[in-house]
Amino acid sequence: MSTTAQVTTIIGQHVEQAKGAKILPLHLHRPIRTRERAGIDKFSLDERLAYLRKYGDHCMSFSALQPRMQYFDMPGVGYIAFRQQWGTRFVLADPVCDEKDRELIISEFLKEKKNTAFAQISQPVAELLAEKFGYYSTQFGVETVVDLENWDLKGKKKQVLRTSINKAKKDGVHFVEKYEANGDRALTDEWLKTRKVRNREILFLIRPMDMDYQEGTRRFYAYQGDELLGFIYFDPVYSDNKLISYVPNISRFSHNFKQGIFYPLMAHAMDVFKAEGVKYMYLGLSPLVVDEHDRHYESRIVKFMIRFLYKYGNMVYSFKGLHFTKSRFQGTDCRTFCAHKELLPVKSFLSMFKLANIF
Repeated sequence: MSTTAQVTTIIGQHVEQAKGAKILPLHLHRPIRTRERAGIDKFSLDERLAYLRKYGDHCMSFSALQPRMQYFDMPGVGYIAFRQQWGTRFVLADPVCDEKDRELIISEFLKEKKNTAFAQISQPVAELLAEKFGYYSTQFGVETVVDLENWDLKGKKKQVLRTSINKAKKDGVHFVEKYEANGDRALTDEWLKTRKVRNREILFLIRPMDMDYQEGTRRFYAYQGDELLGFIYFDPVYSDNKLISYVPNISRFSHNFKQGIFYPLMAHAMDVFKAEGVKYMYLGLSPLVVDEHDRHYESRIVKFMIRFLYKYGNMVYSFKGLHFTKSRFQGTDCRTFCAHKELLPVKSFLSMFKLANIF
């Protein structure tokens, strides 16, 4: 069984309600009328959220509620989230629907014959697109999942976490969960100046800090005295109308605290979630981290370029540093894919980078 299948099976066995969840009860969907057809942006927000809570078990399902997204809505089934750039539709994450309905909703979505690519999809969806719709499905990175039930700080590879946590304690750092903004934007502006992609936030593949809909999100802050050292926004992950996980989608840190605050703040939040009964923590995407095995449905040219960028492209984005940081938590890496029609989708990739605000 593949790593992805193993994690999917495990998560499917643990969908109990977490004590700390903040969920608004909603009916799954309105009664279906026989003449009602699929289309763009047909659902109300409440209807969309009902599908999200039933089927939104991808770590980017909540992120797809970000501004400027469009949705292909299929009443009684679910929806596909996408954006358009330079004539191409880019789907973000897996369709939000029952697994058995994936082929149906994708088939309806592709009937318009528009140029369409898929970003950050799971391996089962990637294989479906390859086998049923003639797509190249190429590994784009890995998503790391931590088993919170068995989470602890033991082991040689977690020494860097223990050192960072002990240093934060010694320096009087304290952690607070709250929801009112207090210096978040000012710290973000300072943080952006230190990034390799300067003075602008990455979008689409990472949801923006400011979103109209925030229900179910959690925010943890680190302070030294009254000084804000950093914060992390966690988004919820749902399955069968229950909260099963969180994913850290927004993180900002002050470089005045040289020891770094990410590890202590993450460890604190994970302990809180574990105590609430949350079974898993998604750590999100590590882009361009791919294995050495080329599957028959992958574009070998694209896979070669991805490996090349990971090896030599760290002047543009800290691919290696991001993966190293997540690897310290000793989670399980699950392959994530992009799907594209062209053997070498140069225009599609450039369009996606533009959409993501990378240039």
